Amino acid sequence: MATSLGANTYNRQNWEDADFPILCQTCLGENPYIRMTKEKYGKECKICARPFTVFRWCPGTRMRFKKTEVCQTCSKMKNVCQTCLLDLEYGLPIQVRDTGLAIKDEVPKSDVNKEYYTQNMEREATNSDGTRPVGLLGKAPSSSDMLLKLARTTPYYKRNRPHICSFWVKGECKRGEECPYRHEKPTDPDDPLADQNIKDRYYGINDPVADKLLKRASTMPRLDPPDDKSITTLYIGGLGDTVTDAELKNHFYQFGEIRTITIVQRQQCAFIQFATRQSAEMAAEKSFNKLIINGRRLTVKWGRSQAARGKEAIKDGVSEMGTRLDPVPGLPGALPPPPALDEEAPTNYFNLDPGTSPAVMNIALPPPPGINPPPPGFGPPMFHPMGPMAPPMPPPMGMRPPGHIHYPSQDPQRMGAHAAHGSRHGD
Repeated sequence: MATSLGANTYNRQNWEDADFPILCQTCLGENPYIRMTKEKYGKECKICARPFTVFRWCPGTRMRFKKTEVCQTCSKMKNVCQTCLLDLEYGLPIQVRDTGLAIKDEVPKSDVNKEYYTQNMEREATNSDGTRPVGLLGKAPSSSDMLLKLARTTPYYKRNRPHICSFWVKGECKRGEECPYRHEKPTDPDDPLADQNIKDRYYGINDPVADKLLKRASTMPRLDPPDDKSITTLYIGGLGDTVTDAELKNHFYQFGEIRTITIVQRQQCAFIQFATRQSAEMAAEKSFNKLIINGRRLTVKWGRSQAARGKEAIKDGVSEMGTRLDPVPGLPGALPPPPALDEEAPTNYFNLDPGTSPAVMNIALPPPPGINPPPPGFGPPMFHPMGPMAPPMPPPMGMRPPGHIHYPSQDPQRMGAHAAHGSRHGD
């Protein structure tokens, strides 16, 4: 400004002096030992055009330097950050917040009316305790379902990245890795997000970021209750290691009597069973897409009945989600069906010669270990002497017909063989 600081000018008393800026966590950065430069009456506010104290700092490594853009009075009137002009409570643009709270805060835009309105708001902020916003926003409802669904729960430090190097885009940047700007391809110039204005953001009109969030809110999924009225269990996911059952109980007990709370630490989830279906429906409606405990946004879904769990098995190659699964290569195919039973088929299980004598050979078992065998002539012989009832000896290997293999266990004269003529029981 052309006016010197020592001159007694009009409205000099309204110039703003502050010791610390009003910032959101994202703009402040993740470094707790941040250093700032302070310039008293360094620039004029981009909304009310009054000189104010400018703060400048670097929010982190490989981040661009940031500074305050509006004065603290304009920031308190809208409850926004002095740098990004996003709401301090929800992290959303002013247009989205006012739409969710169903308020329309008209700020004068002419110089005289704007100055008068600013002075009144500053006086009201001075008389308040500073815990609630001033103006129409301080009289609005405390929360909104849409805002809780869209609210950002963690800082978005990616917003502090350096701008894109224009020399690198043209292929003329010679700094290489020492360049403080980003060497990335710019976004589409026709993208609405590429054209943003700080006054449109503050007044809540024609904000492309707000339009994008409002469209997302209109297409958000809903949690419909299941048809099975016996289901009274809710699934809570994304617990992490910090959420306990006591914290879950402190939140869900307001909707009705809780029967059980089961936490599966390995899956980082919990199952909350209510005593009545009405309590479960109320808890699902009030908590879906807006349940935040210890800074974590939790997933809320309906549990499944025992009958539905039994039908989870994959049938006909179709999974639970309805997608057809491809066969696994390398697995054997289906086994052929067994042959049909024929009553008249011969009972020749070992493919032996039908002319073989069915007589049973009496073979003496060897004595158990530690007992001497009987002397010759006093015990039963191991084999009967050759006679008319003696079993035939197996033919030599070279004289056996092709395809037939002789095993001792296949000898029909052994014990347990099938007696076709019933001579075993007739003797």
